Amino acid sequence: MFAGMDHVGVAVKNLDEAISVYRDVLGFKPLGVHVLTERKVRVAFLSTGGETQIELLEPLGSDSPVAKFLESRGEGIHHFAVEVDDIEAVLAELKRKGVVLVDDKPREGAEGKKIAFVHPKSTHGVLLELMEKP
Repeated sequence: MFAGMDHVGVAVKNLDEAISVYRDVLGFKPLGVHVLTERKVRVAFLSTGGETQIELLEPLGSDSPVAKFLESRGEGIHHFAVEVDDIEAVLAELKRKGVVLVDDKPREGAEGKKIAFVHPKSTHGVLLELMEKP
């Protein structure tokens, strides 16, 4: 069902400051910044040197889901994402198994990827992102 780990999402208050830390202090290589207006978030992907990336997420407003996360939990790990080959089939299988989904259908994420989230109620408090590359 899963092709492997894709990225770990980290909620941050200031994307530019966070990029500086991950780039200049930790040595990760920035891969690009994307504004996802419909999701009310600005994201940056950084290479870890392997296949798994880090995604930094900054809210674009106080009504952003990431802003609500920051308000209740503070900065830190927001989600982890696993790559799937057929996101529609995986969503159908998880739904059949009684898994609580945030998204019944995939939506467009950064870099043209199809994404959908599994509710933390079904994963012991961890927000899980399913991701299918274009």
